[in-house]
Amino acid sequence: MPHAPEPDEDDLDTIVPPQPVFHVEQALLGALLLDPHRLGDVTGISADSFSTAAHAALFAAISALPPPDPVEHAKSTKWLDRVLATGREQARGLTASYLHTLVQVCPWPRHAPAYARMIEAEHARRRQQTAAERLVQTVHDPSLPHPVQTVLAEADALAAVVEDIASRFPPRASVLPRTPAPPPAIAPDHTKAAEEEQLLLATATAYPADIESVRWLLPEDFTRPLHAGLWQCLTTLARRREPVDPVTVLWEAQQRGLLDDGSEPRDVLRLLAEPAGSTEHWGERALQRSLLATADHTGRRIEAYAGDPANTPFQLVVGAVRTRWQHATGTVPPQRPRPAPTTRAGPPTTTAAHTTHAARAAR
Repeated sequence: MPHAPEPDEDDLDTIVPPQPVFHVEQALLGALLLDPHRLGDVTGISADSFSTAAHAALFAAISALPPPDPVEHAKSTKWLDRVLATGREQARGLTASYLHTLVQVCPWPRHAPAYARMIEAEHARRRQQTAAERLVQTVHDPSLPHPVQTVLAEADALAAVVEDIASRFPPRASVLPRTPAPPPAIAPDHTKAAEEEQLLLATATAYPADIESVRWLLPEDFTRPLHAGLWQCLTTLARRREPVDPVTVLWEAQQRGLLDDGSEPRDVLRLLAEPAGSTEHWGERALQRSLLATADHTGRRIEAYAGDPANTPFQLVVGAVRTRWQHATGTVPPQRPRPAPTTRAGPPTTTAAHTTHAARAAR
């Protein structure tokens, strides 16, 4: 009667994942089984760096057991038997025949450090992809009581992963990944956002003295170009200490060419003439919406980069850092900062600490 494998038993000799890293892991494990002393040459990886539970269990066993005497190891399988027994505590599917396979498929045991570096690179890609996926999932989680704070925490976690990878794989050149950008997400309903932005603009027009308290709000935080332009008009008039009312804002809008898109002057006047609530409240709403949208876009872009195995860790670092900067600040490279008038002066009082985290993560 044929042997029926256990439910959690892996047939490691026949079911081989197609990813190249699987074969790299086999080569490294084979090298360590042949020459256990080469473990001292292997750096930058741990059991968690491996792509399968069986390989992780074997590496953990090899790392935990004292290396055998080289002469005795050449004549006896005693140490290999101990590795197998220890590894099977975590991966029941391991067999003596699979250890024999690992030894056979290793091209050159002396290349163990190179194999380890490849495994470290692949693990870096998986770590970055997982962190980006978590960020995107958090953005779209409707159950979060404080979405901004949670999203910023995930953004900090993603930034920490990128920084760690950068320390392990310093970019040799600023070559962006060649991976195509992901298709746009399903566009959300901007009706509510537009209504709140209109209330913000009208309230700021009615109470221009309050504009100073929301200097941290930038034009790119708005969902519509006209609204972004009108906000620039308002902040400019307030900075110049000129009269602010619907008519003066309309005139400034004309000077900036905002009406060239066909916007009717009477519609702009009507938009600016219905204030409600406070400028700071509507400003915080716009900033929160902008932050979540930026996190979603950036997370999906980094996720796409990390999901492409053709990208090297160097490209992942350059792509992740530059993408986060571009979409968080609207500039192309970090060496070209915004002009001073449009720099965020400070976050709203209720989210000071968290917005500071966002600014750091964008750099």
